[in-house]
Amino acid sequence: MTNALTAAAAGFGTGLSLIVAIGAQNAFVLRQGIRRDAVLAVVGICALSDAVLIALGVGGVSAVVVAYPRALTAVGWIGGAFLLCYGALAARRVLRPAGDSLRTEGEATHSRRRAVVTCLALTWLNPHVYLDTVFLLGSIAAHRGELRWTFGLGAALASLCWFAVLGFGGRLLGRFLARPSAWRVLDGLVAATMITLGGMLVARA
Repeated sequence: MTNALTAAAAGFGTGLSLIVAIGAQNAFVLRQGIRRDAVLAVVGICALSDAVLIALGVGGVSAVVVAYPRALTAVGWIGGAFLLCYGALAARRVLRPAGDSLRTEGEATHSRRRAVVTCLALTWLNPHVYLDTVFLLGSIAAHRGELRWTFGLGAALASLCWFAVLGFGGRLLGRFLARPSAWRVLDGLVAATMITLGGMLVARA
């Protein structure tokens, strides 16, 4: 039971670290939340899409590892390297901020259908989402063995929580997330998490 909770917590923290970043998808969800425009549909699409991609990553990468045990070493090295690079980039943003913020201005969609189509495009046409969910989370989960699906469940829960907070708490978070200083704090947490996880993957490999 303790191991399962630890795996779920690790999945939650890792998933949250990968999801929390300045980007078009987060800006869109926050914008919809501030305007109370198709929030439930948008949050549902983002969370469900991430859950599907995470499942593909956990199942796909793990299947390769089971079929070819030596692949675990390669996955560890490659995944660890990616995570270390992610962490280094986040740390660089903390030390050398570019003044970025999560911009929420723009025209409202005024259409549930348009909001859904836009959300699907921002999610499934973004190449980074496949790297984050399918490969990175899949490679980390592969090292959890029998608890890999518990790890994946934690990551999917992190996605649901994050998008729910952005969407339904949009009006409260809008001013806070519009400040570059807020993202420096988040980037600092992301950098620490990614570098730690990357180091662990490389060490295990």
